[in-house]
Formats: sequence, structure tokens, C-alpha cells
Amino acid sequence: MNTAVFENTDRVLGLKPEVKEAVRVRYCLYARKSTEQDEMQALSIDSQIKEMTALAAREGLEIATVKRESHSAKEASQRPVFNEMIDEMRAGKFNGILTWAADRISRNAGDLGRVVDLMDAGVLVQIQTYSQKFSNNPNEKFLLMILCSQAKLENDNKSINVKRGLRTRAEMGMLPGWAPVGYLNDTRSDHKCEYLLDPIRSPIVKMIFEKVGRERWSGVKIYHWLREEIKFTTRSGKNMSIGTLYELLKNPFYCGVFEYPRGSGNWYVGKHEALITRELFEMVREKIVSESNPKKRVGEFAFTRLMTCGECGSGVTCMDKEKFVKSLGAIKTYRYYLCSRAQDRRCKNPYIREDNLIEQLSEIIDGIEIDRLGARHLIDKEVARFNKLRSQVLGVKEKEKALEMDVKRYARYLLEEGTIEEKRQLLEQLRGKLVLKDKKILLSS
Repeated sequence: MNTAVFENTDRVLGLKPEVKEAVRVRYCLYARKSTEQDEMQALSIDSQIKEMTALAAREGLEIATVKRESHSAKEASQRPVFNEMIDEMRAGKFNGILTWAADRISRNAGDLGRVVDLMDAGVLVQIQTYSQKFSNNPNEKFLLMILCSQAKLENDNKSINVKRGLRTRAEMGMLPGWAPVGYLNDTRSDHKCEYLLDPIRSPIVKMIFEKVGRERWSGVKIYHWLREEIKFTTRSGKNMSIGTLYELLKNPFYCGVFEYPRGSGNWYVGKHEALITRELFEMVREKIVSESNPKKRVGEFAFTRLMTCGECGSGVTCMDKEKFVKSLGAIKTYRYYLCSRAQDRRCKNPYIREDNLIEQLSEIIDGIEIDRLGARHLIDKEVARFNKLRSQVLGVKEKEKALEMDVKRYARYLLEEGTIEEKRQLLEQLRGKLVLKDKKILLSS
């Protein structure tokens, strides 16, 4: 058809050809180094920025900001820098993404959907990679989704293959992962997942099992023995925590078997050299189980679990001691509060007798402002109970009822004559922490 016809029609009708203004694209340079193993050899963040900056210079692209990230892109909404980039894009700070490859942006459907939605809304005008360009048209968006979905497929397949490989190694008697204390990972390439005895630590680990199983040492005693006498440290050079020690004592790996994955119920005979016998391991397990069983409380003490030692930070425990008093001609029981020495067995913080403790607590309460004491609701409750008793039982008239009570005097009364529950409830109202140091009770803020 002759184009002159259309040109003449435009002239006659007075129509002007529409001139579409080009959209100015301002890019966010997004560089991400994945923690996934298949990308260990990929370009580093600095290298990505260098290459894409050079590309922007050649193509005349405007870079508004640069963002770096090292989080994995396998899970949606788990990358803080990516989320920040999306928010700033919605705010209009830039409308393009400059990145090394499409899979830098997303390896999951959730984040990919957010990017495509921004393109559909016209907020994201263009994505520029080193070798491709993606704009808001069906073909390019479809190609973007294919590339990102392909990266997700590779991740999913890799996860399946890795799990299959680890399960195969377990069936061969090799526990995947880091060697337990007392063993070393075999670093030879043809001996992956194999373990060697640690010549320094394995004899001590064996002694630990012997002392617990045969000599009936407690876990706490072993902990202090390792820390203070043996000076035992892990491969990282740190002291073994008591939690790690109990995990070691409960680990059947040392007697030649292991469960993989842990908690799955799948047991395998290890290819490694067993450090102890199955019989000794069962003896240790029986001892550990007996330690973990709840102990019956011999007595309940009012002020335990409310104070800490001012020397070592341990809790404060209590003990009763009987003494023969000549002036009375009888045996009298005295109650003492002292450091439990859970943190330091050699703590020298002296004990304090309960009557002295109560006297000091009373002085502390006397020196506290009423509002800070926080016991007003206890007093109000007691006054209401007392007035009800006087009214219903004693027949006291309303105007003769007790209308107020001294808070501090009532607090002293509870410390001396109250039940254990009342004493605890009162001290829990103190807005501070009780510390025992050198036979003195301190209230820290």
C-alpha cells in the first residue's frame, strides 16, 4: 500500500506523528557471591563489579548505586541487600539492574516473581547482564524466567545428589562431617570422610570414658579435671564446655557405630577404629542417665535461687549445720547460705548465717523508696484480707477497720515470720539483683 496515502490523511486531518520519549534508565549494580558449592569458582564480588563497571562505561549506562551481597539465593526473601534493592526500586531511586548473570538475581521462584512483577508494573525497566538484556516484553521475560528456573533446577538436583552421596558414604561406614573430639579428618583426597585417631587427644578421651564408666566420676568432676589439671583443649585451642563434654559421653561413635542422619534411626557400623568397647559405653550411658534424673529436694530454702555469688557469679545454695549449745544444753540447727561454686570450685566467698542475712535484707528494704520496693499490691491484698477477717469473724464495725499498714514493717515481718512462698514473693518485687559478697548482701541495679 502506498504510504503517501497515510501521510496525506495525517495532513488533511491535522494529526501529528507521536514521538515517544526514551525512558532514562538508572541502574543498580548488584553483585552477589553465592555460598553454594557449584559457584565456588565463579567471579568474586570485586571482579563482578569491575567487569560490569567497564561494560557500563562502554555502553554508556548510568550506575546510580552499587550493592554487594554474599547470601545464598536459594530461599525467597532471605537476602537483606536484595530486599533493600527491591524497596529502593519501588521508591524510584533507580529503575534498572546491572548484574553479571541472571542467576545472580534469583535462584528461587519467590524472588523471581517479585522481579517480574516489578517489570510488569513498569517499575523495573531493564535488566542488563554481561551478555544479555531483559526488558518488559514477553519473550525477554520468558527467557529470564527460564534462566533463573534452570539455576533453581541445578540447585535442587545438586541437593539430591549430595544427599545420595552422603548416604552412600554412611553405608560404607564413613560418617560425613567434622571429626569428633579424639579423631582427625583424613585429608588425603582418596580417603574422604575417613577418620584417624588424634594422637594427642584420643588417649585423654579414652581416660574420660574410663573415669566416668568405671570410676563413676560425675560429668562436673570430669569438666573441672580437664580444665584445671589436664589443661585439655579442643582443636580450636578452647576449653571444652560442659555441654560439649556430655555430648561426647553420649556419642556412640566412640564405640564404633553411628546414626546418620542423627535422629533418623539409621545405624551403621563405622569403618574407623573404635576408641572404647560397647560395654564401657553402656556403663557411661547408664551413669549419665542417672545424673540427669531429677533429684528429690531434701529441703526447701527461702533465699536460694534469688542471689548470686559476688566473686564468681555462681548461684547461692544453702546448708543446715547442727551445733551443741552449752548454754541451752541442746543441739541447735543453724542455716547458712554460701556460693555453690558451680563456676569456680575454688571460690573463697565466705558463707553467711540466715539470721544475719534476714537482718541485712531488712536494712535493704528500709533504705528503699516505697515505689521502688514494688510490694504495694501485696500490702493492699493483706489489708483487704485483714479487714474482712475483722468484719466477718470479730464483728468490727466498718469505721473501726484498719485502713492502712506500714509497707516496710510488713516486709520485715514477712522476712522473719512469713512462709517460704511469701518470702520469695517479696524478694522478687525488689527491682534489682541480690549479690552475696564477703558476708554482705548487695542490691545491684
